Amino acid sequence: MLIRPYRTDDAVQIVRLFHDTVHLVNRRDYAPAQIAAWAPRIPDPQAWDIRMRANRTLVADFDGEVGGFAELTMRGHVEMLFCQAGRIGTGVGQALHGAIEAAARLAGMECLTAHVSITARPFFERQGFRVLKERQVERGGVVLVNYAMAKSLTPSAGP
Repeated sequence: MLIRPYRTDDAVQIVRLFHDTVHLVNRRDYAPAQIAAWAPRIPDPQAWDIRMRANRTLVADFDGEVGGFAELTMRGHVEMLFCQAGRIGTGVGQALHGAIEAAARLAGMECLTAHVSITARPFFERQGFRVLKERQVERGGVVLVNYAMAKSLTPSAGP
């Protein structure tokens, strides 16, 4: 596995990975209607490419296959961190998080924030994030629960 910067030609694999992961992994914590509202179809790769190039996006590359990706905004928000369903629990997410955190520290950020799913909450807690509040987000008229979380990057400061 190689953690590397995002390239435009990764977009097609990333949008499929996102859609498939939501439908395969998050279904244990969300109802079918919630999954359908969250990821009703595979997103447009061109639209995602614009956003991913505007942010710090990293890819877990397995000999040309995208096994996961993470996206960090310039304000320290982990916009996304997704792994292929078959690679969950294998260290891919942890490697992506470590690389995102290193990039944030290098940029002088003092805190990381994220809005994470019920499914992802335990992973983020293991990475040192803490829940700030439970949120209810509406997608297509359907309410989904997620969590606003934060992690301090300085030893003595809070998020």
